[in-house]
Amino acid sequence: METKKNNELGRKLGLGAVIALGVGTTVGSGIFSSLSEVANASGSMLFLFLAFIIGGLLQIPANFCYSELASAYPEDGGQYVYFREAGSRLLAFLCGWISILATDPPSISIMALAIVNHLAFFVPMSNITLKLLAVAFVLIFMFLHLRSVEGGGAFQTVITAFKIIPFALIIGIGLFNLNSELLLSTKTLAGFTGGLGITALIAGVAGTTWSYDGMGAACYMSGEIRDPHKNMPRGLILTAIIVLALYGGLTFVASGLLTVDEIAASDAPIALMASKLPVIGNVAGVAVAIMAIIVVLGSLSSCILFQPRIEYAMAKDGLFFKQFGLVHPKWETPYFSILVQCAIGIILIFATDIAGLLGYFTMIALTKNALTFGTIFVLRKKGAAGGYNPTYKCPGGLLMPIIAIFMTCTLIYGEITYAPIPSLICAALTFITGIPAYHFFERQSKKA
Repeated sequence: METKKNNELGRKLGLGAVIALGVGTTVGSGIFSSLSEVANASGSMLFLFLAFIIGGLLQIPANFCYSELASAYPEDGGQYVYFREAGSRLLAFLCGWISILATDPPSISIMALAIVNHLAFFVPMSNITLKLLAVAFVLIFMFLHLRSVEGGGAFQTVITAFKIIPFALIIGIGLFNLNSELLLSTKTLAGFTGGLGITALIAGVAGTTWSYDGMGAACYMSGEIRDPHKNMPRGLILTAIIVLALYGGLTFVASGLLTVDEIAASDAPIALMASKLPVIGNVAGVAVAIMAIIVVLGSLSSCILFQPRIEYAMAKDGLFFKQFGLVHPKWETPYFSILVQCAIGIILIFATDIAGLLGYFTMIALTKNALTFGTIFVLRKKGAAGGYNPTYKCPGGLLMPIIAIFMTCTLIYGEITYAPIPSLICAALTFITGIPAYHFFERQSKKA
């Protein structure tokens, strides 16, 4: 009753939901293509395996940072809240503005389309039928997460478990069918010019980063996690361990089933790997298509569950339209925020090349991540006297945020190198639209 009276979201999710959100968001469609990209970059099966291990280990500092920040500010909004508490409402607003403008609704449309594209493997469909079916998936998850955060969290936990099972089967069966002559081979990729050395390994590590992106998703819902001072750090760290074990096992098995040339040349490396296994091999295409559908379903559900919380947090602070801060009196969910974000996602389903547009905004989104890790320096300086009282602190002092910032800056450099003009145009667009919008909402907030 107190939740309804105060128009606030209740704490109804536990440790399992924290892990499900992190693993469910991270283990998405990216792993189905990134194996080929990392193989091309690293040049050998040994370095492919090491790239995913090192890449995962280097992502753990980011989760340590999120664990500290989430334990200090257990409320909905994630990065937006950390910038606000570090003393910059402008950066906090721009963090949310980037999500609203560039990343969150497009991610819903892209994942919905990915699901139906894999369904088309079984039932060929026209383009308009595919889009309408994608809309149906968005509506299904929208109503699920509108009606109950507990039901949505329970579904997310179940679908995440189903996501892990196919990977676990491939790893388990693969371990008994490894070719010792191929296992962790140092034979280089045909025509590989990068040289089998530290440069190739670094390139491979950089290629794994997007496969690990999304582990801090639960931070957006810290305000709805029970006992967040314990469950948030535990859940975030366990998420990193689970994803690292999953990807490490997958690449180890891949190194004992395929050559680096086969993986690098394949558009569907996991399907190719499955084709080498007994029982699964005869139906590899079908098995991997089903696997992909389950994987992306979990990611779509996760995004619709956690992403609208940033607009909710902004509205509660007067930095966005007040309707986004509304909580349904019966369902106790931020219904308006969920409805609008899904509506935009549905509109974008009928647009073209959303994936390309999303890629152009990558650089500014990465910059936001790097600055988030930097808030720890500011907040620790404020200390308890300034209201910073985390119940969990990153091990190694400030080493963890330094590593997290370094890894993110490496990606920023790579993105600028890959698409310099579009990336800079999108960054400029964010600021050109975001700063006037910030001043508009600040004026409205002061009037209120």
